[in-house]
Amino acid sequence: MKKIVFGLAILASIFTSCTSSDDETTAETVTGEITGPITANKTYPLGTYTLKGIVKIESGVTVTFDAGSTITCDKTTGDNALVVKNGGKLIINGTAAQPVVFTEKSMIPGSWGGIIMYGDAPIKAIGGVTTSTSEDGNALSYGGSNPTHNGGSLNYVRVEYAGAKLADGTKENNAFTFYSVGSGTTLDHLVAYKGADDGYEFFGGTVSMTNAISYGNYDDAFDWQDGWQGQNNSNWYGYQVTKGNFGMEIECSNNNNTFFPKVTNVTLKRAAGCTPEVAGAIEMDAFQFKKEGNGDFSNVVISGYGNYTEGATTYEGVAVKIQDATTNTNQVNGSKIKLTNVKITSTTHDIAGATGSITVNFPAGQYSTNAAATGASLTTGNWSTVGGSNLIQ
Repeated sequence: MKKIVFGLAILASIFTSCTSSDDETTAETVTGEITGPITANKTYPLGTYTLKGIVKIESGVTVTFDAGSTITCDKTTGDNALVVKNGGKLIINGTAAQPVVFTEKSMIPGSWGGIIMYGDAPIKAIGGVTTSTSEDGNALSYGGSNPTHNGGSLNYVRVEYAGAKLADGTKENNAFTFYSVGSGTTLDHLVAYKGADDGYEFFGGTVSMTNAISYGNYDDAFDWQDGWQGQNNSNWYGYQVTKGNFGMEIECSNNNNTFFPKVTNVTLKRAAGCTPEVAGAIEMDAFQFKKEGNGDFSNVVISGYGNYTEGATTYEGVAVKIQDATTNTNQVNGSKIKLTNVKITSTTHDIAGATGSITVNFPAGQYSTNAAATGASLTTGNWSTVGGSNLIQ
């Protein structure tokens, strides 16, 4: 009997040892190459992947990435981007501890096309048209009548070093580009890191975005046009370093409108020594409204948009700039631009028109300051850390 008990004890000890070892060992990762078009549902488990080419997720197809994966492309092989066509879905299940990272081998801004998503939510492009053609080199149609379009869910995703032109694209791409994406899509805990164009750009649509960081992008931290009208946006953090234009470039493609977007808890910061992307440009304000752009922004912190000297010319930074007289008349005077609880530091002017002929006076209740404003509230973690440095500063 003692021998049997002793034997069972040994077996139990071995079993416990194996179980403990399994618990402490990170699950094995896989490697592979991602190419397109992707025409059938596909799940990429935790792994290290190479993305090669302009990979398109076709309509009716769902592509899923598990938490913790890294997807790398190489600009020397040609154009690279991940494109979700209208009707397709991209599901990225990152976590704060295990984000999903899309990057490029050279680590040079502007080395690939980033993540591009298409939908059929409403737009209002130049001339008031309800459909248009993308400028990203894919030349795909966007716009429609489906405000609840669902392109998937992007959770804890970081896109690094994007902003490359694709094919004959007339404009550089961004880290994240959303063409008429609808409100059924989830965009949460995203990072746009050191791209050569905007961190995020919305071309119309109704999608909202929460907990977003734009760090070190050469153009604007956040940008939209074509009547984007997301209503549930919160916790946007933009930090411009080295090069950078506007914190937010806001326009509506010259269409007067009443469907302005709403964003709560916003922080826009500009590091000392940060210069405009192009020499001679004066794109250096926190908020720039033009071409009938508007919006409702609350609990806003703006810091660092001071003077910039180039040669014999000194440009003066502005927290809120109105670029053209039409926008001032229709949007400011028409109470379609609202900024409340705004804290401004280290910035030359609070409010200004682009020229001396534009006098900006917000109607009562449309603009207010508050020294206690807190701006974006984000929890740090692996998702917001690059090379050991926390992006939230």
